[in-house]
Amino acid sequence: MSHILHRDLTTPLPVAVGGQGNTLIDENGNRFLDACGGAAVSCLGHDNAFVREALKRQIDRLAFAHTGSFTNEPAEQLADFLVSKAPAGTGEGRVMYLGSGSEAMEAALKLARQYHLENDEPSRTQVIARAPSYHGNTLGALAVGGHAGRRAPFAPLLMDVQHIDTPYAYRMQKEGETEAQFSLRMANLLEDKILELGPQNVAAFVAEPVVGASLGTQPAPKGYFKRIREICNAHGVLYIADEVMCGMGRTGTYFALEQEGIHADITTMAKGLGAGYQPIAAVLAAQNVIDKIAMNSGRLWNGHTYMSHAITTAGSLAVLTYIEQNKLLANVRARGEQLELSLMARLEDHPNVGNIRGRGLFWSVELVKKRATKEPFAASLGLAPKIQRSAMDAGLMLYPAQGCADGTSGDHVLLAPSYTSPPEEIDEIVRMTGDVIEMELGKLGALT
Repeated sequence: MSHILHRDLTTPLPVAVGGQGNTLIDENGNRFLDACGGAAVSCLGHDNAFVREALKRQIDRLAFAHTGSFTNEPAEQLADFLVSKAPAGTGEGRVMYLGSGSEAMEAALKLARQYHLENDEPSRTQVIARAPSYHGNTLGALAVGGHAGRRAPFAPLLMDVQHIDTPYAYRMQKEGETEAQFSLRMANLLEDKILELGPQNVAAFVAEPVVGASLGTQPAPKGYFKRIREICNAHGVLYIADEVMCGMGRTGTYFALEQEGIHADITTMAKGLGAGYQPIAAVLAAQNVIDKIAMNSGRLWNGHTYMSHAITTAGSLAVLTYIEQNKLLANVRARGEQLELSLMARLEDHPNVGNIRGRGLFWSVELVKKRATKEPFAASLGLAPKIQRSAMDAGLMLYPAQGCADGTSGDHVLLAPSYTSPPEEIDEIVRMTGDVIEMELGKLGALT
């Protein structure tokens, strides 16, 4: 019996004991091709020698010095790198480090509040976010998240956050509506909500540039975020970009928002930031936010014991250095195009595949009961989790999710392969994914 409080208290888990390339190995020698990076985390696979050596060197030098009294070299160098890669308009900016994406979102919300207080606008307390979305599992992060199923048990404990619709073209774009019209209509929902609440009361808007697990790697329509930036600027609202899942190269650039031609006031990042070699997250504040604080209190009103931990930042710096030196973002773009075309060729005409969407090495397949009506399978069938279990039996790791259609129903399978994936591995991932999807749909009788 395990004394760990596992996610599932009734189902025993295999014990992972090693990794080779993009494959995990359990105690019985079973091998699992990791097509999802756990949760879009392991972007360099499971045995990167460059990162491991950097961690070992740092352990021998310095582990921890409290940030109330010291800074350290890897933390400073990592911040320099992140600021240098930030989208145009960010300015110099500054970075704070945390332990998880959820902590990063909490810190971002507190930073937005501090900004408005330092700007002598204490009435700005309202936050607007989108549904579906997922921004973390702490109470503040759950509050801004728009995933009905995850929020429901804790709803009485959550702060009041206003939600608008996420631009989900597969289910929300009207017949005859162009992409430009759809984009403008969905972006203007933010301005409508700001005016409803009163601009003087709105602190921030939170959105993922490419929606992660809650909606299945959904990019925004062209022009959407440029309009969002205009609206935020017009009403003094800070834009918080959640790049925890879609950032740090996952969609082909270090910051996903770079591809939208705008910058955020505050950006959260994690997952690919550390590639799983150490737990790390970060918040990047643009220069306009930093300037306001520097001109007033001059202090950050948020602190954590392990901020700027030397070992975690050394590991993250090694991850990003490896990506840079090996030009892996070019591979993300090339293999991402291959993944898109291969998924389309294998599954686009399948009667129960409703939509295939994504960007870079970040793709999802949405499954539907009736293609003509886009009717989802009942959540109680647990289709996506069944596909995951069958995939593991076959030696493949996929990321299953439910709720994209209405917060409860709507199954999709998410793929997030390693940035180091060669072409033949992408072919194998698509082949195996297609096989297990077809097998589980066949068991449901969906093909007859």
